[in-house]
This record gives sequence, C-alpha cells and structure tokens, in this order.
Amino acid sequence: MQADLEVRLTHDGHRWIAHHSSFEACGKTLLELDEDVTRCLLDRQLFQQNNQVMVFMAFDYTCIPTWIRQYAYHYFNRYIRLDLKSPVQKVQ
Repeated sequence: MQADLEVRLTHDGHRWIAHHSSFEACGKTLLELDEDVTRCLLDRQLFQQNNQVMVFMAFDYTCIPTWIRQYAYHYFNRYIRLDLKSPVQKVQ
C-alpha cells in the first residue's frame, strides 16, 4: 500500500498519540485518534477537503520499556484511509 502520510504512533498509558512534524493527534481509542488526525489534517490544510488520504501509522516501540518489548507483540503498525470532509454547517 502506498501511504500519502506517515506518522509515528505511541501510547502513553492512557491514550494513543500520532506524532507528525506538522501536528500531534490523540485519542483514548483508535477511533478517537483517527477522528483527531482527520481534524488536524483539515485544520492545517495538508490535503484538500473531500479527498481520501491513506495514513501509515508506524508504532514506536521505544515508548515500551526494554525488558517488556519481547512481550509487546500486540502493538502494531496500521494503515487507515481517512475521508477528509469538512464539517457540515447547521442551517439556521
């Protein structure tokens, strides 16, 4: 898969964090993280609205203590496809 954007993925014990040179997004769940990444991309206009963007999240194992890394097989890299749609404005 060809990614349009690559970020470094970590976990601080409470939330997932996507690190990029232009932004930092976070969420308690992966769904919340994906929503925050979408918001950051729209806010910083890194990609045009109404596009699909493929994001590669490479897990950074350095956030796990060295002695436990051998048991950290459940951490992972992930690809996600985000639909960059601007928020719908409410009609008044």
